Amino acid sequence: MDRIKEGWFSEIGELWPGQCMSLEVEEVLHKEKSKFQDVLVFKSKTYGNVLVLDGVIQATDRDEFSYQEMLAHLPMCCHANPKKVLVIGGGDGGVVREVLKHSSVESVDQCEIDEMVIEVSKKYLPQMACCFEDPRLNLHIKDGFEFMGQHKGEYDVIITDSSDPIGPASALFEKSYYELMKKALKPGGVVCSQGECIWLHLDLIKDMHDFCKTLYPSVDYAYTAIPTYPSGQIGFILCSLNPDIDFREPVRILTEADVLKMKLKYYNQHIHAASFILPEFARKKLCSKQTV
Repeated sequence: MDRIKEGWFSEIGELWPGQCMSLEVEEVLHKEKSKFQDVLVFKSKTYGNVLVLDGVIQATDRDEFSYQEMLAHLPMCCHANPKKVLVIGGGDGGVVREVLKHSSVESVDQCEIDEMVIEVSKKYLPQMACCFEDPRLNLHIKDGFEFMGQHKGEYDVIITDSSDPIGPASALFEKSYYELMKKALKPGGVVCSQGECIWLHLDLIKDMHDFCKTLYPSVDYAYTAIPTYPSGQIGFILCSLNPDIDFREPVRILTEADVLKMKLKYYNQHIHAASFILPEFARKKLCSKQTV
């Protein structure tokens, strides 16, 4: 609540020094501390309801789809037949909503450490948290590290929807986590994880990109535009055990009819390909000699 002053919420954080995103607040809907983090929901003047964890914006009614759709459909469309999917984090329900739009999916395991995020999202972000009752979803309230260690060689696709590398999500940006995901994949499996911002965290992205290349034969980085994330951009690290995969050319193309049926607002086959085209400063950084 100390981030709200004179009717404005300001996202001030150590990961984006010297800048912040501010939204005008109409009403505070929920404020509480869970076992893991501070949880705040407010109604904003122009972006609808806003979910904030530890002072950082996680989702808004207005722009959540650009992140949720890309995080889900980039890996799902790069797998020929994704039947069993694991989602780590994503307590707001947005990624699960998108994954379940694929008719090939038979089951989804979701592992979220903070149950309060789920309950708050059901109440205040119902358009995101709309699939928790789907019979294909198995929800596990526990630590993702512990869960994956017990499930080896089971998943076609693993998606990590994490907050930033501070607090409860910090371990999800380390090499040991990507090693666990590798062991939990089936042959030819695909992983996709939140990959931070090229304008703010390029050194971190470079480190992740490099250590992923020591673990997986195929690695790439894509990004999307989203106004309420720091610098208006967020990226995704994609990895696969399939050495022949080309993430930039999805093996399953969503037709215009598919896009309409799935009610997509951001993702399509052209956005898929374009999301891997990086500005020159980022391309040169990620293509430079490995440091790991």
